[in-house]
Formats: sequence, C-alpha cells, structure tokens
Amino acid sequence: MSRFNDNPEGIYDPTATLAIEHIMHEQKARPYRPFVYICSRYAGDIQANTNAALRYCQFAVKRGCIPIASHIFYAASGILDETDPDARSLGLTFGLLLLDRCSEVWIFSDGTLSDGMRAEYKRALRKGKRIRTFDLSMVETESGGFA
Repeated sequence: MSRFNDNPEGIYDPTATLAIEHIMHEQKARPYRPFVYICSRYAGDIQANTNAALRYCQFAVKRGCIPIASHIFYAASGILDETDPDARSLGLTFGLLLLDRCSEVWIFSDGTLSDGMRAEYKRALRKGKRIRTFDLSMVETESGGFA
C-alpha cells in the first residue's frame, strides 16, 4: 500500500507533501471572507437594477466579503428566463437555497421590498441570518422594519 507522499512507483517523494503544506500555509495566511447574500430589486428597470446589483457586489468585495447575487447569476445572465413563470419560480428557489449558505444578508433598498426581496428577507429572518440594510447609495441604515 502506498503512502500519501509516495510517487506512483511507491518511492517516498516529499514534493507532494511540501506542496500541500505550502497550500495549507497559504490558506491560513488569507483572511476569512464571509459569503453575503445581496438582496436588491431586479424587476422593473432591469438594466438599471442589474447595474446597481453589480455595484452592490463590488461594494461587498471591497469590504472583504464574497457576494452572492442570485438574480444577477440566474436572471440577468440569461440562465433562466425571468419572463417564464416556472423559470422565475425556479430562480427564486435557487436564490433562497444560496441565501441559506451565506453568513449575512445585505438588503439594498429605498425602504420598500419587491415580492422577491420580501421572500428573501423572510427567509433570512427564519434562518436567523444577520441582516444588514443599506440605502441605494450603499449607506448602512437601521436594520429591520420590513413587514
């Protein structure tokens, strides 16, 4: 039986072990970056809302986070057709499942939520996620209060 650090011929080779140790050291040296779910409007002015969501994602990256914006990935990219009710429902389901895997939910809003945003907000509450709210200029506001 060969050991992890044996080469294919069964001869001890420290190269693999050293490479893995180097990778593990690199991983430990990197700061932790939490996944944050970007909750923002998509319907309506789709182009403007897509551009805004991309800015919100850049904002999250600059703050050391990994943004997840499901509406950009599934709808704006064309993976799912937003005009098809079944595809829209599937996209909303995918988004909620991605939200479950994020540390925080960041809501970018003018004080109102679309139906999709409201579903994301309610899911975040139910799952006990930290929710942060921002106005459309990306200034953090007092969290909560969405009915």
